[in-house]
Amino acid sequence: MSFVRQWTLRIASSALSGLYTLYRIHPAAWRLMARNYRPQLGRFARLNAWMTCQFAALDVPAYRDFLGRNGWAFRWFELTSYPPTGKRSYVDAYPENERCWHGELEIAGSVVDESSGSSGRPYNWVRGRRELRSVHKNLAGYATMVFPSKRRFVVNAYSMGAWATGTNTGIAMARIAMVKNTGPDLRKIVDTLRHFGPGFEYIVTAYPPFLKHLRDELDAEGFPWADYRISGLVGGEGMTEALRDYLEERFHKVRSGYGASDLTIGMAGETDFSVWVRRRLRTDAALRTALLGPDEHRLPMVFQYNPLETYLETTADSEILCTINSMAVLTPKVRYNIGDEGRLATFPEVLAAITDPGARAEAEAAFRVDRMRLPLLFLFGRKDSTISYMGANIYPQDVEYGLYTGNTLAHLLQGFCLELREHADLESRPIVHLQLRDDAVLDAAQRSGLAETCRAGIVAHLTAVSRDFAESLAEDPSAADLRVAVHDYATGPFTDANNKIKSAYLVKGGTP
Repeated sequence: MSFVRQWTLRIASSALSGLYTLYRIHPAAWRLMARNYRPQLGRFARLNAWMTCQFAALDVPAYRDFLGRNGWAFRWFELTSYPPTGKRSYVDAYPENERCWHGELEIAGSVVDESSGSSGRPYNWVRGRRELRSVHKNLAGYATMVFPSKRRFVVNAYSMGAWATGTNTGIAMARIAMVKNTGPDLRKIVDTLRHFGPGFEYIVTAYPPFLKHLRDELDAEGFPWADYRISGLVGGEGMTEALRDYLEERFHKVRSGYGASDLTIGMAGETDFSVWVRRRLRTDAALRTALLGPDEHRLPMVFQYNPLETYLETTADSEILCTINSMAVLTPKVRYNIGDEGRLATFPEVLAAITDPGARAEAEAAFRVDRMRLPLLFLFGRKDSTISYMGANIYPQDVEYGLYTGNTLAHLLQGFCLELREHADLESRPIVHLQLRDDAVLDAAQRSGLAETCRAGIVAHLTAVSRDFAESLAEDPSAADLRVAVHDYATGPFTDANNKIKSAYLVKGGTP
């Protein structure tokens, strides 16, 4: 029976995988699939996720041992029977080759990706040739939908080092655009834009903070924004609507993608519809309750994702589990918990939650731009990226809103990080450390004014969005005693921070 079961599964999986590969043939086929997706296809995606888990149980030595140690027993079509995996429980516990199909690393054509180390230390992730081809096709398909143009010029400002997202982005974009891999070099990007001129639809791919630095640099040089059409495709960390608004004062459009070195790049992406939903969640309490729950006041990132490629689930604690539905993945990722918190909803479920007639008309207009019917991911980010103060959780995203919303001095800021510090009076207060741009020169009075402007903006935003913080402020006005420290570029807690690929927002042992 085991032999019959195995071959039944292999034949069925091959058939499903064959169907999936059809929409990767060309970006137009990818767009056709995304625009015609229906919730019923989610059942096939879940079935393939279950098959992927079962094949890993048969053919991946590490996963087979992992299941045995967790008392697993085979059950037909029960995806939840497979215990979740993660960095600590699975990746750290087994060597690289044992986590590959048949315990063998594919050598020729494989690329090693190094994660940024934001979780504590860098990890190495090996991706095979077939896996990379799938990633490139999916990313190219998404980009053609969100940035439609016949004269795309991609300026790839991601790091070109061992962090392979930059390399893969450049390869993927070369399928649909002219590409220059500048890396995060402001001078090269400015020179490129001026050299090739305004005759292209430019897309700058980068981290969100770097896109802000680019805007500020171009503004300082008097760049003729009106003559150009420049968009941004960002990833790697969350982006607030305050930062998007700031960027879109110059950029035509800024959209964010979601991925992880542990899993894959391009797991999900923003569309005009998902951005509209996110912005509506800021003011529509009924919609926020319907989609996020009655006591949720944080504003998540909102993406659309393809379950046929990356099947997502959520745990009882709202942590996201991901199964990469592809036998091409060299080291299978099955029910992998990356530590991100989120919610899931189908496209029809989100539409049904929009009950206000005016809002419904706006939502349908936003949908018609990209026409993507894929389900939505509401992403809050890593659960451990907060500091707790006066009974309230303070998130980096909320601080960013406070820093950029209506702040005429925002162009002076390079970045920020958070710290909870105990003072001489034994009171612990949050400190927001601000790093100035390397060309910013402020006297003591100007620094004090900047700090107070930022402090007031952060407190105002926290009061508006966090019920816990607002209640703490009402009960104890000293809750507003949030400290802001202004540092010159690459000094204080930022001494080594600018050498890192990703921004780190929590001070741990004196370093962000």
